[in-house]
Amino acid sequence: MASKQNNSILIIGGGLIGLSIAYQFARNNIPVEVLSRNRSESAGFVAAGMLAAHAEGLTNELLSFGQHSQKLIPEWIKNIEFDSGIECGLKNCGIVVPFKHIDSLKNFPTYQYGQYLKKSELNDEIPGIHSCWNHGLFFPQDGQIDNRRRLMRALERACTVNGVKFQEGTHIKDLIYEKEKFSGVNIVNATGDIQSIFSKKAILCCGAWGKQIFEELPVFPVKGQMFSIQGPIKKIKRILFGPNTYLVPREDGLIIVGATVENQAGFKEGNTPEGIKTLQKGLQSLFPEASIWPHMEHWWGFRPSTPNLKPIIGKSPIKNLFLATGHYRNGVLFSAITSSIIYKLVQNQSMSNAEINFLDKFSINRFL
Repeated sequence: MASKQNNSILIIGGGLIGLSIAYQFARNNIPVEVLSRNRSESAGFVAAGMLAAHAEGLTNELLSFGQHSQKLIPEWIKNIEFDSGIECGLKNCGIVVPFKHIDSLKNFPTYQYGQYLKKSELNDEIPGIHSCWNHGLFFPQDGQIDNRRRLMRALERACTVNGVKFQEGTHIKDLIYEKEKFSGVNIVNATGDIQSIFSKKAILCCGAWGKQIFEELPVFPVKGQMFSIQGPIKKIKRILFGPNTYLVPREDGLIIVGATVENQAGFKEGNTPEGIKTLQKGLQSLFPEASIWPHMEHWWGFRPSTPNLKPIIGKSPIKNLFLATGHYRNGVLFSAITSSIIYKLVQNQSMSNAEINFLDKFSINRFL
């Protein structure tokens, strides 16, 4: 068995959260090595890229967490774009949530943050929306990032430019620790060789697969299927966030249609006829005209969920092993603040009262 002493901070998981954290450390001149099984299967590549803290109806600490992250995102994206040379598609397009009944609208958790749209105004914002929708809430503070085609590639390049080392195709066999203190990992690398990598600190952020490495993590996969259609450029200008389906329009007319929520699918790969039919039905109920537009691509992914749908961020029971996982369907929204808080925590930097509160609310201790 080969071994390697590593002065870098190990990032276990090369998805959106892992890359965001790696970038945060690297741009502050701290050596980082990312261990990843297959970055292309991460939730960051399959999500729709919505920044929808208000349109999704988040509440309590999740809403506050999302709002804090949205404030950080413009500067965060600006830095990534500067280092990578890749424009990430950050767009403050606003999100419209339609309702059939006024009572449902008034009972929406983030009702007070939105602008009320009567039926005529709803039709003005989304020309062609199905006639069954009588009211709407418009959240101009919400928007999107083109994560699938731009942000993930930009983060990869920004990390590389700042000296991050990548070891792709690695399978983590187990963690190495003694007396509850982390010291490294045993891996099987891309060529099938077993290797021990020793490091003083590590951050576990491998999404839905986290429990396979650290049994105490109550994280499980929730499968989501999606597809994209090609519509006329600027035909739909706002994100349309329906009760079971959403439409996310990109600048070039591509529209993301998502997403199924399959709690019992485990890690079963592939799109299914049932999943696509469910999305097609949802599309028809929101924007009938778009249901005949050509399909461009179908894909699926696995959201990392926890029993209460809140992330796990902070210290683990093992000293010098930190956790950043369980972001469920808001990894894109939460990535900026998660990477900032983890950086401060690992580097023993001072935090605001809000950040300290987030660490308390999202600690793994609530499950132990």
